[in-house]
Amino acid sequence: MVTRRFRPSRHRRAGKGPGSPAEPAEKAKLDEVIREARTSALARRQGYRERSLELHGWICAKCAREFDASNLHLLTVHHKDGNHDHNPPDGSNWENLCAYCHEDEHSRNLLADYLSGGKDDR
Repeated sequence: MVTRRFRPSRHRRAGKGPGSPAEPAEKAKLDEVIREARTSALARRQGYRERSLELHGWICAKCAREFDASNLHLLTVHHKDGNHDHNPPDGSNWENLCAYCHEDEHSRNLLADYLSGGKDDR
């Protein structure tokens, strides 16, 4: 007598059922959309970062730490209004903050909201 297993197989067959790969044309189109989105996001980020560094200099707006080419990666651009898509060419929504001051800026707001019973994230 042969015992049959009634558990579904862990291995899926190509082209069968949910999760099967999309048509090659659809996959290529989806890959292209993802590639374009990543490229434009990178260009947008680099664009305002470079502009902010030119306008505000290589110095942290909070602690006044000065940066050079070897540690410039630690200098970040903080959006004052929190909207990363609001990038006026005059730089009025940006301030350059070192990684430590930038973290402090964001965690300070979270702590203040928590202590004041403000925003409820539940």
